[in-house]
Amino acid sequence: MEQSKNFLAHGANWPLPGLCDMRVSMLSVVIETLNDEDPLARTLSSLVGPAVEGAVREVIVCDRGSTDGSEKVADIAGCTFLAQSTIAQAIDQAKSDWLLIIEPGARPLDGWAEHVAQHIAGQTMAARFSRSAEDRLAFLARVFSSKRALSEGLVITRKQAAGLARKAETADNLARGLATKRLAARLAVAPPR
Repeated sequence: MEQSKNFLAHGANWPLPGLCDMRVSMLSVVIETLNDEDPLARTLSSLVGPAVEGAVREVIVCDRGSTDGSEKVADIAGCTFLAQSTIAQAIDQAKSDWLLIIEPGARPLDGWAEHVAQHIAGQTMAARFSRSAEDRLAFLARVFSSKRALSEGLVITRKQAAGLARKAETADNLARGLATKRLAARLAVAPPR
């Protein structure tokens, strides 16, 4: 009981609204890596709270041939690590009906799990996070920048992702050109590689 008092004292809203419904639809998080040891660690650290709250069922690291410590980081964090794999293999491995596909280095900000839970409870359309205030680009920068398709993450059904993955070699290609809804949930965007 003392532990839950401490948890609530930190301002956490336990359980998350809709969490009972979400247990059936918890997220599988998919992160595609290639020599992304440090960015992967930053992303995984931001997923600990939502995993404890029950929003994240599993994290699958889809590795494209890393030679750094990405596998060790994934192993220490308890992730499923798929060496020399494709995004299609990672999606096939996922156990949840909904996926969060995210770049290594990106960090969903506080409160994101509640927004995602509300979205998946009433939608089938894919969605993207909103950028954090620090990551918003000026108008001209948005127009002239080469945008990474996964820079704002992607919440998508496993079924839709599996269909798209047949033609996409990478997670970024899977997300490119996809019509999505904008979530109120905020994301600290991964730095450019």
